[in-house]
Amino acid sequence: MVKIKELPADNDACGWFHLSNERTPRPARSGRVRARWAVVGAGFTGLAAARQLALNFPEDEIVLLEAQQVGFGASGRNSGFAIDLPHDIGAPDYIGDPAIARMHLQLNQYAQHSLKTLVAQHGIDCQLSPVGKYQAAVEEKGLRVLDAYMSGLEKLGQTFEIIEGQDLPSHFGISFYRKALYTPGTLLLQPASLVKGLADSLPGNVSLFENCAVTEVEYGNPIVLSHAQGTVLADKLLLTNNAFATQFGFLKGRLLPVFTYASMTRPLNDAEQARLGGKAQWGIIPADPFGSTLRRTPDQRLLVRNSFSYHPGGKTTSGLLARAGQAQRRSFERRFPMLPGVEFEYTWGGAMCITRNHAGHFGTLAPNVYGALGCNGLGITRGTGTGTLLAEWLAGKDHELIDFLLNAEGPSGNPPEPLLSLGVNANLRWGQCRAGRES
Repeated sequence: MVKIKELPADNDACGWFHLSNERTPRPARSGRVRARWAVVGAGFTGLAAARQLALNFPEDEIVLLEAQQVGFGASGRNSGFAIDLPHDIGAPDYIGDPAIARMHLQLNQYAQHSLKTLVAQHGIDCQLSPVGKYQAAVEEKGLRVLDAYMSGLEKLGQTFEIIEGQDLPSHFGISFYRKALYTPGTLLLQPASLVKGLADSLPGNVSLFENCAVTEVEYGNPIVLSHAQGTVLADKLLLTNNAFATQFGFLKGRLLPVFTYASMTRPLNDAEQARLGGKAQWGIIPADPFGSTLRRTPDQRLLVRNSFSYHPGGKTTSGLLARAGQAQRRSFERRFPMLPGVEFEYTWGGAMCITRNHAGHFGTLAPNVYGALGCNGLGITRGTGTGTLLAEWLAGKDHELIDFLLNAEGPSGNPPEPLLSLGVNANLRWGQCRAGRES
């Protein structure tokens, strides 16, 4: 018997969640529920896995358990970039081994195709737009990153455009950046709306239990998952809950819940939009990984995401949230001096599951227990792709991406606590200091 000591507890101020369509959460069934499959975690990975299991095994019941409301957790808190390109920050050219990079590109595009198909098929209103992304730099270090990444993209034969500083105001409306690299393959979207839409369009043989945190698990035949309303008995268990998989006894010391923070403004009025100028929608990721991510949304809000902290228990603090909001205010004012009266309406934090070597886990964890874990900042595409392919593998399907994932390097080990927390948070603080004006 494994007791789950830490449960998800995200703050209640995520702009994406509050601006998405309201829906009624699906309650857990009380008492004992018997199913062939149980999936824990209804983010992008779990929703994809449960959907594909249901399609592959139409006579089986799949129980999908979510500790919070769908869309309230990490999948509904990211910046809404469904990125196609690989981005290995540990490689000099940000691409690394071209053969591996091509497989990551194929995986991300596989996930994009799946999401576009589901959005169209089910009419999911999630502001999905194929407008690409900009990677922008202002510091010398960031400019070197753009040059290196450009070289890597050339090796992959990928399309890009370099935009010099004097031309950037016609894109963003601001003259803050010195150079940007534009790639056309990224999809921008409203993440909480997409997660909710995916949940509400699951096949009929998926039973979704929301606000249903697993508190104990007994690994046997069957596997018994206990929650406040009862128990789920399953023949096979899929863990798609990223860093919380360690609470279930797996990959301990290998998954790092790193929090990042975001603030979103109220909608810009007509006069403010005119003063800003530029395109009506765009997304910017920083050349320096510790810099600020920006979005201009279709409803004319501006989002700033920066600041990082590591929390082994998977929960941040109100003090860190307040400090992150202050940092984002400073970042906003540096970039948008023409918008002095535009205040933030929402400020929130959300966890990314990072691994030391930027590798995830895919496949078997124990007899009848499987996982797709560790998205390393690419939750939308990596989660969707690996969740779908995990279900395909369990159904006996063949796919070169399945072979690639099964044979890929898994997450590396980390130093023990308290050295781990001290070291990770020190590196995060140092990285943010070194980012300079990119922050």
